[in-house]
Amino acid sequence: MRYNPKKHHLPIFEASGILPVDKPAGWTSFDVVNFVRSRFNIPKVGHCGTLDPAATGLLILVLNKFTSFSDKLSGDDKCYQATLRLGVETTSYDLDGEIVAEKELSGITESLVRETLAAFTGEQMQLPPMVSAVKVGGKKLYELARKGVEVEREARPVVISQIDVSRIALPDVDFTMTCSKGTYVRTLCHDIGAKLGCGGVLTALRRIRSGSFTLDKAITVDALKNMEQDALADHVNALLVGFSKGWK
Repeated sequence: MRYNPKKHHLPIFEASGILPVDKPAGWTSFDVVNFVRSRFNIPKVGHCGTLDPAATGLLILVLNKFTSFSDKLSGDDKCYQATLRLGVETTSYDLDGEIVAEKELSGITESLVRETLAAFTGEQMQLPPMVSAVKVGGKKLYELARKGVEVEREARPVVISQIDVSRIALPDVDFTMTCSKGTYVRTLCHDIGAKLGCGGVLTALRRIRSGSFTLDKAITVDALKNMEQDALADHVNALLVGFSKGWK
């Protein structure tokens, strides 16, 4: 059923501002937007930077008049915690896709892994995965992928400014990375696996920062489920003070 604010049992939520949410696994970014809009009767809600359903972490929502900041905030650099699994390739570059290859890790050492990840820092061209929301010829790639159609994609410029490896327990590698808008961590894991010659997929992803917003400022979906409309307005207004001071 289409959302109609005038037929909601709550009055229209009129506060404008920014709401950082800790997105749970299994929810799409739109699921979070739709939940907040419907739960609190907010006429306009947008998000700044899509997270895949399996990913968790910081999703910036903009409410009412602040939806005008969506493009600006979406363009901010992002920081992620991720886990790469070597020796596997899938159609989607993560565990949601079908396995297309499995390879041994003979010759793959910790020093080689660290050296390879470090080589992916800096400006580079990255090819979007077929299972993504990028449009080609007016069609989203994931729509074509569902039909078994693979099309040529144009590589896009991205910047990976930092990669820090925190744990290597082969076949798994945990790392934290900072990157520009539009960077696909799934593609990075695929490309690292290709460089090493053994294949690689993303098995876990958590966004911990977007621009000057950090995950510790985010509210969980469970907390929102138990929050009253007035409490949300107070929460958003308090965050707005921080935003106006440069989020310090």
